[in-house]
Amino acid sequence: MRNLVLSILLLSVVSFSTAQELNCRITVDTQQVNQTNQQIFKTLERTLNDFVNKTQWTNKKFGTSERINCSMLIQVSQWNSDEFVATIQVQSSRPIYNSSFESPVFNFNDRQFRFIYQEFQPIVYNPNQFTSNLVSVIAYYVYVILGIDADTFSLRGGSDYYAQAQQIVNLSQSSPFLGWKEADGNRTRWRLLDNMLNNTHKEYRTVMYNYHRVGLDVMADDPRAGKEAISSSLEIFKALNNRRPNSFLLQTFFDAKAEEIQQIFSGGPKVNVVRLVETLNKVAPFHASKWGKIKF
Repeated sequence: MRNLVLSILLLSVVSFSTAQELNCRITVDTQQVNQTNQQIFKTLERTLNDFVNKTQWTNKKFGTSERINCSMLIQVSQWNSDEFVATIQVQSSRPIYNSSFESPVFNFNDRQFRFIYQEFQPIVYNPNQFTSNLVSVIAYYVYVILGIDADTFSLRGGSDYYAQAQQIVNLSQSSPFLGWKEADGNRTRWRLLDNMLNNTHKEYRTVMYNYHRVGLDVMADDPRAGKEAISSSLEIFKALNNRRPNSFLLQTFFDAKAEEIQQIFSGGPKVNVVRLVETLNKVAPFHASKWGKIKF
């Protein structure tokens, strides 16, 4: 990937507005399944792409060019008739003002994804009812993607979308599927949303706004000011790390942003990175190899 700073400075100017609907690529990977007849998996993939991209998820209407770019990779490890055991890797990005660069904002691998699906069965989301784990998991991540995107454009702007995701969690509590309850583990759908909405982790959403709207969106016009704003925003994580060292949300943030941060501070106008690198090594030691590449 080309250096982010140079990309922002050199790429042509484009206009955009806050995106609230999705341009999502869903892939069903069956390499782990010993099955020569792939028809049901192809049907599932096509059906899910239509479901996510053609459903009106919000009360806002936006053009195709305004949609959020995202992807969901479903890796099926077991399949027996109509029962699927899989993982789902969810990623999304958002555009940067006055550039054609897209910044990754979410990258999460959900390993608790089991569902029942029969070929050609209807895939319909009902916000007031649990109909299937397949529908609930996909719809949940749609609203998480929408919420994260909105948070990067306005401070805590994603609250309405997180409320929709919370409704899905609540309706799924009585299902037999894992990932929806507090007791199901530390890296679950329940845990992710709880952390986003919990005041204990309030810095996460503040950083999402400051990093993107106050930092990245400024870089086309003033690269140094943008870099300094990004550095200042990352310092906010120290308070969260002091309360919750190596927290789930910190890991989630840096899983999406670590490479980008390393690139931002390894080129372009120089800023003081000594304190920043110290902070990064403290709040995200699991990416220390990348922080070691920030040299000036």
